[in-house]
Amino acid sequence: MATGRGRALASFMQGVEKLREAGSGSGSGSESRRDPTEKLQQAESGSESDRTRRGRRIAKHQSRAAAACQSQVRSTQNYLDRMPPEVLQKLLLHLDAASLFCISHVNKMFYELANSNYVWYRMYLREFETSAWKPRKTEEVTERMKSACIHERGQGYWRNVYFRKMSGYSEERWKLQLRRLDPYTGLSRDTVQVLRSLNVSWEITMTDKHGRETTLEQSHAYFSDSGVTLCWTKGSFPYLYKISSLQLHGVRRMPLGVSGVKRPGWRSLIFKVDGDAIRRTGQYFGSDQLIKLFHLHPGLVIAVWRSHWSIVFIMVNLHFHRLVERSLLGTSVCPYVAPDDRLPLDDVDPEYGLHGYSLHISLHNTMNIIMSGHFPQLFCRKGQIRNGFIKLTAISRKNLSQQSALSGKFILPWKSDFLGGSIEDCCMMNLTVFDEAQHPFWCVSVPVTMTLSDKGSVSYDLNGEDFYIKHQDMDGKVMLDLVWMKEHSQFFLVHLVVYISTSKVNEHFGREY
Repeated sequence: MATGRGRALASFMQGVEKLREAGSGSGSGSESRRDPTEKLQQAESGSESDRTRRGRRIAKHQSRAAAACQSQVRSTQNYLDRMPPEVLQKLLLHLDAASLFCISHVNKMFYELANSNYVWYRMYLREFETSAWKPRKTEEVTERMKSACIHERGQGYWRNVYFRKMSGYSEERWKLQLRRLDPYTGLSRDTVQVLRSLNVSWEITMTDKHGRETTLEQSHAYFSDSGVTLCWTKGSFPYLYKISSLQLHGVRRMPLGVSGVKRPGWRSLIFKVDGDAIRRTGQYFGSDQLIKLFHLHPGLVIAVWRSHWSIVFIMVNLHFHRLVERSLLGTSVCPYVAPDDRLPLDDVDPEYGLHGYSLHISLHNTMNIIMSGHFPQLFCRKGQIRNGFIKLTAISRKNLSQQSALSGKFILPWKSDFLGGSIEDCCMMNLTVFDEAQHPFWCVSVPVTMTLSDKGSVSYDLNGEDFYIKHQDMDGKVMLDLVWMKEHSQFFLVHLVVYISTSKVNEHFGREY
């Protein structure tokens, strides 16, 4: 635009020069009577001087136009740097916390502005303080006092206050949701909803003997009525014998507003298994023509190819009890520690801690639920305590009315990137034992296998092949007896007994059984 003005001015000057020449040509008559040769020489010398002057003027205007263009480009490139910091700070007040976090990585100036106490203090007021009417003078005095307090604080003070308040507010909100209990399972009925609303996922981190880490996010998640089964089928798995440690983390990822894009969030360690423990305590519990399954840690299953020890997939079972807390409130190196929820001592009841129990149990795979049942008012007499266990009978083989039919077969479907199949006589078991106050007392979520019984008939009324399912850990054990009725093509559960360690009962109830 400046160049156009220079050209217009140059043409204007050329017109003025032509007018001057015309005026000088109509001058005195003596000048017209001069020698023609002299007139021609004067005209040539005059035209050369005019051309020189015009060239100088044009060059001068062109240089001015170029300087104007350069200054305009320079001002366009650096207009943010030339703006006062107060104006930029006012603009940043309209952003949310995630946008402030992103813009702080632009340059040093935006880093200082986005992390200033004033910006985060105003954001804190916007999120948590209610606006109430105040007199103008009182408001001005209050603003001055608050401004002085803001600048007295150290760098990053109000940002930390904001995030602590935000995390506490969010934690109180989802903890309030988890208080609503399902009358059938006795657990929170909103566990799945809270996990999904908080964008919680799970990752496994495998470390080999050379210190190289491989982190994989879950491929599938199957939710049952009291637990979740996680599967990892995609990724580069190391050989089983090369693993030095395996960790499971709960991860909360925050969406960035772009479809399918989430930024990394908080990592909470759920469990860690050493490679030596994997190879020493791993128990074989099922196979088909392609793979073998090993049960390594409570709830952890690793499948390897039959021909070699490369991993096909990894499966983890997690119980719903305190699953949200374990997935969010731990750190990357330390798991969440549950608070002590012992019941108060009761010296009046001589059998305190031996009655009032209830049991919820479910058998399932990754496709459907095979069996689910709730059994209240379970008890044990003092004389029935044997070998350090109290016995809670949910289904007796002598009582035909308690026995029930199961839906579906005991198979565990699996699928990798290229192949798939199913393993017979295997499934997942979720078990929850509640104490007298209906608090979860013993929670189990593990894979189990069904075995053909060699002890003869386990039922007095049903004739068929007899099977049993057994699980035991340091807190207790559970026994299930089943009968396969060929004519019905169905399993019947004829016996269900839970044994709880007396040491766990004594610690929880303050007794000495």
